[in-house]
Amino acid sequence: MIDVVLRLSVRDLKHADLASCGWAGSDHHLTGVARQLERARAGEVDYLAVCTESDVPVAKGGVDYQVKQGVGTLWQLAVHPALQSCGIGTFLVEAAELRIRNRGLRRAELAVEENNPRARALYRRLGYVEYDRQPDSWDEQAPDGSVRRYETMCVLMGKELP
Repeated sequence: MIDVVLRLSVRDLKHADLASCGWAGSDHHLTGVARQLERARAGEVDYLAVCTESDVPVAKGGVDYQVKQGVGTLWQLAVHPALQSCGIGTFLVEAAELRIRNRGLRRAELAVEENNPRARALYRRLGYVEYDRQPDSWDEQAPDGSVRRYETMCVLMGKELP
């Protein structure tokens, strides 16, 4: 077995990064992320990139400050599939929580699909507590390029930040 060490940094995601983020979702998804970057300019959200030493994003995710007053809502968290279970998701969530605290807020929340036990386990390990569930939906691009509505049930989780 060979141990590999990645030196990671976190910064704001940029439009130029989207070309190298195909691992995070379809063209339709990345077009939506580009719209969120406009909201970041307005200060409504933070959209983060976790990067390797070569400054290439290997994880991304947002914090929306408009969903619920006094709360930073984490959303669209994704880690490159080849690098999952290496601690990068933890690094991303902790960086997002720091952004929330830096805004003077003390609560983080997120929604995770019920059928995503790995992500739910990560959030529990990081101190998030389930407090409700609700249906959610979004447009999703199929392999043939068509767009359809995806519907799911999500677990709502929250954490008080120190």
